[in-house]
Amino acid sequence: MKIIGLTGGIGSGKTTVAKIFNSLGIPVYNSDERAKFLMNHSAELITAIKKVLGKESYKNNTLNREYIASVIFNDKTKLQTINSLVHPVVAKDFEQWSNQQTTAPYVIKEAAILIESGGYKHVDKIIVVTAPIEVRVKRVLQRDNTTKEEVQARLNNQISEKERQSYADYIVKNDGEHSLIKQVLTIHQSILEED
Repeated sequence: MKIIGLTGGIGSGKTTVAKIFNSLGIPVYNSDERAKFLMNHSAELITAIKKVLGKESYKNNTLNREYIASVIFNDKTKLQTINSLVHPVVAKDFEQWSNQQTTAPYVIKEAAILIESGGYKHVDKIIVVTAPIEVRVKRVLQRDNTTKEEVQARLNNQISEKERQSYADYIVKNDGEHSLIKQVLTIHQSILEED
């Protein structure tokens, strides 16, 4: 099974692009959503997270995302520690999921930090979604009901757009000027034509 990584900086529009691939019948694994699910449902992960971030990391037996974000996006060591706990669990979950996708020509693994986590080493091709920084900030402010400072803290923890693009086999420009559907269809056709 061919695995295509899909990544992009915060607010670039990865999820929108993933939905277009999904509408073409391509199974999409959303690493961020699965990570949140596993952080709420894996007893092993919950225990490990509480050990690193304290009991405040869960409120009413649910991940306290605001508290966790306020800690890890301002402390790179804690961010790396949490990532080192979560990534292996997500990788195992992805492997189980992809083994079930027997009829698709390929699968998409959507991950915000595909490059930073080293996950890019385990995919066959990489699609990077790009968008101008001001557009990305505006999208995140609208989507997450957050502050510019919090968005900036998250941006500071991601690699630069230029570095991310250096890993790309395909680039999708999500700037409002280029048709996302046309770009996705071109990439889809290219992937299908490779053996």
